[in-house]
Amino acid sequence: MAHDYSATTRGIQVSVRSFFLADHSRPAEGKFFWAYQVRIENKGAEQVQLLRRSWTITDGRGRIQQVQGDGVIGKQPVLGPGEAFEYTSGTPLDTPSGIMQGAYHMSVAATGEAFEAAIPAFSLDSPHQEMRQH
Repeated sequence: MAHDYSATTRGIQVSVRSFFLADHSRPAEGKFFWAYQVRIENKGAEQVQLLRRSWTITDGRGRIQQVQGDGVIGKQPVLGPGEAFEYTSGTPLDTPSGIMQGAYHMSVAATGEAFEAAIPAFSLDSPHQEMRQH
């Protein structure tokens, strides 16, 4: 099941949808894989560039992995007002569920001012997770 998660920071809207990839996962071996689609839309008035990304990935046991790097999928897109950039990536986990969140490190083209656009927390759910009633 796919869900949309969205956050807006300084006119930069980040929307994410995650998908469990059963054909890439091996539950019996404790290997689970998700794809996630991201749409970054500039709803502000200034041209910006995505320079770096920072992710926090938490698995179902609470183990945290930090991932940082330049750009996304090898690109550092420039977005003018009203423009959007979309990409798909993926992540493996050793548990049947988890959570991802993070930030895109942006720069305002005209001034060089840096800011972080929030990537909303989104769940990585699979049909293999234990469901608990609280």
